[in-house]
This record gives sequence, structure tokens and C-alpha cells, in this order.
Amino acid sequence: MSADLATGPLAGVRVVELAGIGPGPFAAMMLADLGADVIRVDRVTEVDASAFGTPHPDLLNRGRRSIGVDLKSADGREVVLALIGDADALVEGFRPGVTERLGVGPADCHAVNPALVYGRMTGWGQDGPNAPYAGHDIDYLALTGALHGIGRAGEPPVPPMNLLGDFGGGGMMLALGVVSALYAVRGGGTGQVVDAAIVDGVAVLSTQIHALHQLGMWRTPRGVNLLDGGAPFYDTYECADGRYLAVGALEPRFYDELVRRTGFPLPPDEPIDRTDPANWPALRAAWARLFRTRTRDEWAALLTASDACAAPVLDWQEASEHPHLAARRTFVLRDGVVQPAPAPRFSATPTAIRRPPPWPGEHTDEVLAEAGFDRNRVAQLRASGAVG
Repeated sequence: MSADLATGPLAGVRVVELAGIGPGPFAAMMLADLGADVIRVDRVTEVDASAFGTPHPDLLNRGRRSIGVDLKSADGREVVLALIGDADALVEGFRPGVTERLGVGPADCHAVNPALVYGRMTGWGQDGPNAPYAGHDIDYLALTGALHGIGRAGEPPVPPMNLLGDFGGGGMMLALGVVSALYAVRGGGTGQVVDAAIVDGVAVLSTQIHALHQLGMWRTPRGVNLLDGGAPFYDTYECADGRYLAVGALEPRFYDELVRRTGFPLPPDEPIDRTDPANWPALRAAWARLFRTRTRDEWAALLTASDACAAPVLDWQEASEHPHLAARRTFVLRDGVVQPAPAPRFSATPTAIRRPPPWPGEHTDEVLAEAGFDRNRVAQLRASGAVG
């Protein structure tokens, strides 16, 4: 697909991204995947023209163009404000107050573009006692209670990589917030600030667990509940080859299908009542003995084409090659790299990965020309080090 062919539901939307790491770039990737024209403002000190024309390895930066700018210089600030004047949204992930000190905070940007959606990505939020301090995914999960609930009974909490905080509670919430605010602007509203904090997003993601707790259906200790590995019919089991099978047979009819297809239990084990948590340790041991009698793929062949709610636990490469994901093109090959395809799917405005990840500053001249800077002014900006 041509790099300049805009597709997707956000085609025609322009976003300025102030380069950062983790959840901010993920939000910008989501917007680009959905069709927005995203211009990434990278640090001028990171520009290496010798790399231009080859894909950058950081897939989170796919789908956009990059301009190298010194945000600490007056000329660099002029450039960014010029880009913002023609943009629909901005995404930034600095600590609170940083963009204000650089002269590109919400007030500065709304002065040149009152309709701008100003998206801010932080861990702690723009205010509160922790707001000025550094943190990472694991810290935000810890404060929300989510980390407490992840892990085996009697063992320490387990960090779920940074999928839950940075990307689920952070970047995805920011992308949703930006799109929602853009919708409000299109409906006649004014520009506004979107304060996306990972602690807020993770808290929202845990709403169901709070509800179950209020209903008396979720206990505070981890690893003893229905969905946290406490139930033997919602867990992973080691198979004969040392690989694992995931079992999620929650409802009785699905559990009955699992029992029927596997021939559970092995003698001398007995079909213990699964509805009594007191039986769960013995039931888990019985299932574990059964699953160790075949390899992971043997179990998968027997169970996955059914309502037994079981699936093989695949590694990263295996996942991209699985027949179901291959049939749906969940992973795609772009510029020689296998990577997750844009999601979700749209019937009338299909999405696509329009560009490979850019190197910092790879599109500086192109973007500046679009923003109205003539050749002489671009030469001056380059000579002063404001852009690269």
C-alpha cells in the first residue's frame, strides 16, 4: 500500500506526537493505525541521516513521519507551534509541567489552535501527591491493587509484563480519550486537555473485580479466586513435553465437554465436585496428572476445535504462525518484519500499516514544507540546530 494513501476511520486527522517511550508512542501508533497522519517530534540530537530509508526497529513508532527538533530553542518552539496550528491533536508523555516550561503546554498550544485536543500521558496523573515523581508500570499497578491480585496463592505478586499498565491502562486509554475529544470538537465543542493517567486507567480496567468483591464473589488473597488461577478449571497445565495448555472451562457445559473429550479422570482419581473450593487442590492435582500424559499439541488437536475452552500456550513466534491467527491476518509481514496488524477491524474504513517506523528526523524537510516554511527558513533552522 502506498505510504501516502490515507485509510482508516481517522483519515484526515493530523496528530503531533512529542516523542517519548512506552504508552505515549503506543497511543500514537494506535491513532496512526486507525488512519491519522501522525508527525513524531524527535530530539534533534538523535538524528542520524545515514540511517534514513531503512526501517527503524521500534515497531511502536510505525505509521508516522518524524521531524527532528530542539524543543529547548526558540526556533524549535516556533516549529512545533506551527505544526500544532494545523493539527487536530497532540500527544505528549512528559512529567507534569515539562511542556509548560518548554513553551508548548496546553495554554501555549490553544493560543494558536483553540480546537486542539491536547493528550497527556503520565503514570500518576497531572496532579496528586505522586504526580512530580518518576514511576514505572509495576509501581502504578502496585498502587491500584491490580498487582496484588496477580500471582499464585502464597507467592509474591507477578508483574504482567507492562501490558496491563503502560498499554492497557495507559496508551489505550489515551487513544480512546483523544478520539472522544476529537468527536466532541467535530460536534462543535472546543479543544481540551485529556489527562490520561495509568493509575486511573488500570483502576477502570479492574471494575469487574471490584464488583465481584462487593458481591462476595472475590476474596482478597490472590490465587484463590475464579479468574486468578485459583480455580483448577481456569488455569494452565504442564504437558508431557514440558509445554503448557490453558484451560478456561468456567461454565458447567464447557467443563462437561472438557471432561468428555479428555476422559477425565485417570484412575484412581475421582470426578470431584468442582463447585466446592475446598475440592480445588485435589481436583487440580487430578487434572495435572491427566494433562501430563500427552504433549501440548496432542491435547490441542483433541480440544481446540470444540467448546472445551482449552488452547495451547504459544510462544511469540508460534502465535504468529497459528492457523486461526494466520487466517485472520492477526499478524502481518511489513517491510520484512512480522508484527501485529492494526486492530480493531472496520468494514467500511479498513486500516493498514501505512509506513514503517521512521528514523528521527527522516521527514524534517517534507514536514516543514507542508507547514509553510520555505527553503531559506529551513536552511536557517538547520544552521541554528533547531531542526535536524
